[in-house]
Amino acid sequence: MFANRPLAVRCAAALAVLLAAGAVSPAVASAADLPTKEKLGEALFFDVDLSANRSQSCANCHSPLNGFADPRTDGAGGAVSVGDNGHSVGDRNAPTASYAAFTPVFHIRADGKAVGGQFLDGRAATLKEQAGGPPLNPAEMGLSSKEQARARLAENPDYARAFVALYGAGALDNADRAYDAMTDSLAAFEKTAVFAPFDSKYDRSLRGEYKMTPEEDLGMTLFFSTQFTNCNQCHKLKAMPAAPGETFTNYEHHNIGVPPNPALRAATGKPGFVDHGLRDNPAAAKPIHDGLFKTPTLRNVAVTGPYMHNGVFKDLETVIRFYDHFNNRTAAAAINPETGQPWGAPEVAANRSMKELESAPALDTRRVKALVAFLKTLTDARYEPLLKERFPATP
Repeated sequence: MFANRPLAVRCAAALAVLLAAGAVSPAVASAADLPTKEKLGEALFFDVDLSANRSQSCANCHSPLNGFADPRTDGAGGAVSVGDNGHSVGDRNAPTASYAAFTPVFHIRADGKAVGGQFLDGRAATLKEQAGGPPLNPAEMGLSSKEQARARLAENPDYARAFVALYGAGALDNADRAYDAMTDSLAAFEKTAVFAPFDSKYDRSLRGEYKMTPEEDLGMTLFFSTQFTNCNQCHKLKAMPAAPGETFTNYEHHNIGVPPNPALRAATGKPGFVDHGLRDNPAAAKPIHDGLFKTPTLRNVAVTGPYMHNGVFKDLETVIRFYDHFNNRTAAAAINPETGQPWGAPEVAANRSMKELESAPALDTRRVKALVAFLKTLTDARYEPLLKERFPATP
């Protein structure tokens, strides 16, 4: 049954490039193709049978051909994902699953800063816990229970054999045990190099395999500077600038004053909806956490828009200009270039990280463009063709 399901149904035609490259193999011929937890997790990641209507897999919202983000545009113009039922939408932009395995377990530091966790509010402490969310979310994959998930797994003889081989006899006899094994294998797949190849132009430049253009080099200098920008206050993890393995986030949660997205409010039918972010995380449900969201990785940021937790900004340059308007008092800087109107009021005005936001000088257009050029170099090699689609002037 599993082997005979058409590849186009299982993972969509968009996977052809990765399949040709041998990076992802969503269809398996037999249990022999599932010898490890990682391989089992790979099969599950592309399996539409793990959704209520057998129409959606993890790969729909985290497309391997699109930086493990959702390339579809039918949810509030791409701001959010549409669920398995074809009409439900979530309240948040699906974050990339790229490099997610490096996210620390959610915790609150001694200084009171919330750090890490999966999802934009960190409510899933670990990658395994996160993997268990979408299948049971009515607005996403929509399964009714862990028991339904267990039954869907058990109906596949190749899965049945693989789960027993990897997780022991009776692995699919109990709903909780089966679900735990399923999420464990999904997390194992997401920890593989498919999600984190570290092979962007930036990485290659560190290894002497690529020479930055003058504009990219200026953008990198600005990014890592503590004098000219404030980017690296939140988007740098390693102590040494330009260190290998940088994920371009410190995983802290901040409120940066993002305005609400009218298109999202209209799509959800919630005209007054306010996303309280971290405050909705049971582990951090305090007024001081209202409006905070986890700092995302900038890996593949140029090909994973729209941006912010609600997808309110479509262009990467807009994001940089949004940050700049906190320090740039010119009339032009006060205008959102996408709307031609002043920047909207923050969705949540309290708890904004003004110290970080206001700790940089104003940027001129040349420096804005240079920062965009540098951020494009953080694109994994296999997604570089997407840059020409999204940035037609890209050489």
